[in-house]
Amino acid sequence: MPTESVPSDLPGVVIAGTSSGVGKTIATIAVCRALERAGKTPVAAKAGPDFIDPSHHAAALGRPSRTLDPWLSGERGLRQAYARGADEGDVCVVEGMMGLYDSDVSTAAVASALGLPVILIVDASGGMESVAATGLGFQRYAAHVDHDVDVVGLLASRAHSGRHECGIRNAIAELRYVGRIPPLDGLEVPERHIGLHAGDEAPIDDDPLDAAARNIETERVLDIARPPAFDTTPSLRAADETGVRVAIAADDAFRFMYPSTRDRLADRAVIEQFSPVAGDAVPECDAVYLPGGYPERHAATLAASPTLDELGELAAEDVPVFGECGGMMVLGESLVTEDGEHEMAGILPVETRMTDAPGGLDHVGIRATRDTLVAPAGETRRGHEFHYSSATAESDARYAFEMVRGAGIDGANDGLVEYRTLGTYTHFHPGSGVFDYLLETV
Repeated sequence: MPTESVPSDLPGVVIAGTSSGVGKTIATIAVCRALERAGKTPVAAKAGPDFIDPSHHAAALGRPSRTLDPWLSGERGLRQAYARGADEGDVCVVEGMMGLYDSDVSTAAVASALGLPVILIVDASGGMESVAATGLGFQRYAAHVDHDVDVVGLLASRAHSGRHECGIRNAIAELRYVGRIPPLDGLEVPERHIGLHAGDEAPIDDDPLDAAARNIETERVLDIARPPAFDTTPSLRAADETGVRVAIAADDAFRFMYPSTRDRLADRAVIEQFSPVAGDAVPECDAVYLPGGYPERHAATLAASPTLDELGELAAEDVPVFGECGGMMVLGESLVTEDGEHEMAGILPVETRMTDAPGGLDHVGIRATRDTLVAPAGETRRGHEFHYSSATAESDARYAFEMVRGAGIDGANDGLVEYRTLGTYTHFHPGSGVFDYLLETV
């Protein structure tokens, strides 16, 4: 791979929370809207493996939102993903995950890896001076963690104007006040019975977003933002193009694919999209990729789709087929939802059943116990799992991976194999090397 260094000069800032539920997604989009009003072209990014929050960034801005996760992609992949945002804008706003310091893969780790300053969101609905005290505590706690974290600004969430805002602003001594998110109706991400709605399903209302953006002190945000403290290297050479043709399922049942995955596959292969929900024929290809999504919402339609029959025929002809999470569910024997049992493609010997609670929710480490489409025997790969389902495999099912971290399919294994078909509960980012390996070995 290339070794030449390329400056990464896209200025950015991390929007971090004191905890989950403090309003990071709304604040991130509001800050981006304020930057647009100032004549800038902001790009958004998301710390952590989430698919939903970036979809709201993309819906509001009309530009892809990059995933920045040192576990999924390593620091080099994280930095390359950040630097690629410079192709689409001139300032980056990175939404954190959970609270700033929470978890071993944290917002603090991402901010440190990028060398970006942090603006802290504090819920101000029940305080004034205490909001400033909370911000100061988070700033000083940085001295007690292993990461180099620079908490510079404070954004007051759910804060009223007048005396409430003045009390917060006047109490801040060592942090820069960058504005407030008012408690307006419509400033929330709509929920469904399993998680949140994606941005293109239920976008956040423009009017309250614009109202919130008017309360952001944009010049202070721009003064705080700075270029990251690293150079990066190009991820590709011309010789890395493979000519492999990949058919990618893309519709509401198969929607969870990182922009970086699409970019990487498009850079190295010829990609063709198709919709199993619409009953599309699978394009002529060397490999098929079924991302995760919401197959349970279209289970009856998928059960009747001729696309699933064609996938079964291609698998039997040893065409490589790779399904992640929802993709694995569709490759199995059946999918049980609240509407009943639905027959799926019948390639993998597994039944999946939807559940009310998450069956897996973690960053994942897996080790290949045999040669597979995405890793040779003995090598490890990193990813994440998040699903409201359980999978029951046949007793003679063959697994490709043992779990180093995470739940997998049965608590100890992941990656069901049949023919040259592989199905995992694990979602992968291209920084893991999974998609490069797939293209180079098909």
